[in-house]
Amino acid sequence: MTRLIPDSVVGRTALVLVAALALSLGVALFVFAGSRSEALAALGGRNAAERVAALVALVEETPPEARRHVLRRMDSTGFRAGWGANPLVGDTEEPFGLAKAVTRDLAPALDGRQIRVAMGPPPPGPTQHPQGMGMGGGPGGGFGLGHGLHGPALRISVRLHDGSWLNVFAPLDLGEPLWGLRFLGPVVAALLAVTLAALWAVRRATRPFATFAAAAERLGLEITAPPVPETGPREVRKAAHAFNVMQGRIRRFVDDRTQMLAAISHDLRTPITRLKLRAEFIDDEDERSRLLADLDEMERMIAATLSFAKDDALREDRRPVDVAALVQGLAEDLGGSYDGPDRLVIEARPTALKRAVANLIENAVKYGGTARCRLEAQIGQTVLTVADDGPGIPEAEFERVFAPFVRLEASRNRDTGGTGLGLAVARAAIRAHGGDVILSNRPEGGLTVTAQIPNAPIIPAANA
Repeated sequence: MTRLIPDSVVGRTALVLVAALALSLGVALFVFAGSRSEALAALGGRNAAERVAALVALVEETPPEARRHVLRRMDSTGFRAGWGANPLVGDTEEPFGLAKAVTRDLAPALDGRQIRVAMGPPPPGPTQHPQGMGMGGGPGGGFGLGHGLHGPALRISVRLHDGSWLNVFAPLDLGEPLWGLRFLGPVVAALLAVTLAALWAVRRATRPFATFAAAAERLGLEITAPPVPETGPREVRKAAHAFNVMQGRIRRFVDDRTQMLAAISHDLRTPITRLKLRAEFIDDEDERSRLLADLDEMERMIAATLSFAKDDALREDRRPVDVAALVQGLAEDLGGSYDGPDRLVIEARPTALKRAVANLIENAVKYGGTARCRLEAQIGQTVLTVADDGPGIPEAEFERVFAPFVRLEASRNRDTGGTGLGLAVARAAIRAHGGDVILSNRPEGGLTVTAQIPNAPIIPAANA
């Protein structure tokens, strides 16, 4: 059953609306069909009572030898009348429902004559042919109704003054059934029209959900994204306003953090410069070299921290970038190798993408001795893999190495230089494009870094 339930809010809401509408319409049709049948049956009963009252008076005024001809002329498919020695309705059949109402209508007009009324088809057994209507008895005989009797109807027997019985068989015309194409066709068409209108209305009502989802995703990629339009119903306007306020607070928080780090960086550079000047007066050359190296490393850390915090490259606009030429050029400059197409253009932020690729290649060369870069265009995304021949990373440390300033032991330590921001900057840049960076150890040794960028190429790639 869960497979049949739509997964979207639009589908589920529309399903509930349509199911409720179909159920209510079915109940209404059922009630209407019952009321219609009762009304038609009551109308047929009143008509039958009026005709029987008039027919009783006519038959009693007609001589017995002529009654057969008179009744034959009164005969029709909707009203069968006969005259015989036996009543069509047995004395054990109690009237109820419509039969009781017809009995009540006939009683005032028939001056106390014995009246029997029942519902249903005539009793089984042969009946006399119209040509043989007489007073004869026999099993099922003497009714004088002729042949061709069938279906539910009113059965009425009235005892005449001479002791004979006037029998009437009046089939009930309940009209055409409501479940035919003539009636159900317009109902189904109306239900389909209401379903389409409900789908349109629900989709329109739930459109703000898609807007909020897109805005939240855009905010995760770009902190300077435009605010959500505060339009629509009151609840939607209120939610949009709250989202815009939240976005403004996040932007102000990031800006305040950047300004604070810029101020700290500026304030730290001044004492570092003074320390460098004082270090020049140290007579011990080894001590002076170590001190200057530490001060240089502090300057690099401050610059890298400020650059990571500002993320200026992530604020640039996207434009077509030949990622194949970018990766190939960086691999040649940084000591790696390249395998992939000669040209592959995607929509990206050039500076951020270049910084991310450069960091991945530098890390591979620095900690793994080599960087084998492979670029390929897959369905809906561009994938860059950078493999090295280093010792790899324990799987338990895969997530921790992306944290800022984290440098693992062994070959990934302070002796190799760096600030521990390479992978953090690379993943931040790739995620800003909507992708991600994944680590995996090679079976033969070494680490493979996979960068996935969900940007379809806008120019077909040519294989190298």
